[in-house]
Amino acid sequence: MLEIREVSRNFAGFNALDRVSLQIEAGEFFTLLGPSGCGKTTLLRLIAGFDQPDGGDILLDGKSIIATPPERRPLHTIFQNYALFPHMTVAENIAFPLRMVGCSETEIKQRVAEALQDVSLPDKGQQYPESLSGGQKQRIAIARALINRPRLLLLDEPLSALDAQLREQMQLELIKLQKEIGITFIYVTHDQGEALALSQRIAVMNSGRVAQVDEPSRLYEYPGNRFVADFIGQCNLLSGEVMQLQGERLLVNLQGLGEVQTITPANTSVDVGNQCTLTLRPEKIRISSKLEQGENEVHFKGAVHDMLYLGDVTVYKVELANGMLLEALLANSSAGRARLFEVGDPVEVAWGFDAGHLVMD
Repeated sequence: MLEIREVSRNFAGFNALDRVSLQIEAGEFFTLLGPSGCGKTTLLRLIAGFDQPDGGDILLDGKSIIATPPERRPLHTIFQNYALFPHMTVAENIAFPLRMVGCSETEIKQRVAEALQDVSLPDKGQQYPESLSGGQKQRIAIARALINRPRLLLLDEPLSALDAQLREQMQLELIKLQKEIGITFIYVTHDQGEALALSQRIAVMNSGRVAQVDEPSRLYEYPGNRFVADFIGQCNLLSGEVMQLQGERLLVNLQGLGEVQTITPANTSVDVGNQCTLTLRPEKIRISSKLEQGENEVHFKGAVHDMLYLGDVTVYKVELANGMLLEALLANSSAGRARLFEVGDPVEVAWGFDAGHLVMD
């Protein structure tokens, strides 16, 4: 539906976007994710028409929209503050785009009623924005954005001002609403958890380029490079060198750990001598005061260096005998748990050969 071809944008010598290419499907919840300054909001502004690229093209249904002014593009943008008019009622806010294009009052009344029904707020038309909750304001902003039946809805960090509980509630509401309405959402956020929860696909951006595009579960389990592994969730990044190819397994010499076996990454060319990084999620590491080493496991002894209690889980930073630190995660509901480990407690850690994912540096 939407194709971004080799798009670049330069600001006074700074490459905000460097030949970015993406394809977004009709009806998809697609997220642009990355740290501040990575180019995600710049790309959203180019799609919306608020800015022009220095190179490349943006196509909707196969036709370029570069020369189309923002008001004539079949899309709407929702910003962080929702931009509702405080002096207008909810119904007047939603009706505003229709009045701007000269629709009759009869049509406006009917379509506003339908829009309020779509966002499950049919009785809020005569209220003012100040009387609404944060979640209701978001729904009204979406209803106004959808009143002209756009092909695309662009959302620029719309949940970042909400508290954690309301944010989680609104994430569920957004997923439900997008499925019901069926139009394409392009969502911008720097929050990895939010992106994983909401999206069908995610483009992880870094320094004006797309680092990886994939489904949330594949980004988390199979990051394509060290940056993605480090940016998406918590991850141990273990640098090393490929020492030996053993069919579906590799022998890798990891700095500070020595030679360990791991699984050969799919669809990746690997040769002896390649520099690599083993990406290992904390929840994939077993930790206990005493562990029996499994047949296909890596096993080390150490001591708790630090810990972070998070209620349902605790993240332990374990210092191995050589001083290297590893993060391991343990559910606090684990069977037989009498207490949390304390700083200084001796522990053992282990992980299966298939627990980590190897990326080439």
